[in-house]
Amino acid sequence: MTESMGPLVGYVHSDDLPWVNAGPVGLQVLRVSADTWVVRNRFQAGFQLPTHKHTGSVHAFTFSGRWRYKEYGVDYVAGTFIHEPPGSIHTLTIEEDSDILFIIEGAFIEFDKDGNISGIVDGESTLNAYFALCDAAGIPRPDGILP
Repeated sequence: MTESMGPLVGYVHSDDLPWVNAGPVGLQVLRVSADTWVVRNRFQAGFQLPTHKHTGSVHAFTFSGRWRYKEYGVDYVAGTFIHEPPGSIHTLTIEEDSDILFIIEGAFIEFDKDGNISGIVDGESTLNAYFALCDAAGIPRPDGILP
């Protein structure tokens, strides 16, 4: 019996994707599909995301730095891998300059200080923001981002 190799394995090298900055956040988008998006962020110390809730699972790996979710009291340092279950609500806070890879399923819903929904972020909106930041910086839009 001969097995088919199936579809080719997609790949992208991070050197082929530009870093763009939105204030204290560096962003590199590695993959966007209908249900999953993969980003790498370089956060400056003191940065904080709005409190948010995930509609799907999130996996993250910390390359460098130290960060935490304000609600949990655990520091995530270089070498730490985390898994967030769907429905988790938290506030990402950067304690030291940090470089983190996130694999995000679904979207996240941002809340204001009164608990009202203030925004929704998903793969498509993140990719659009990434391209807009590339355009603003005069960086050609990369074509290697995996679907």
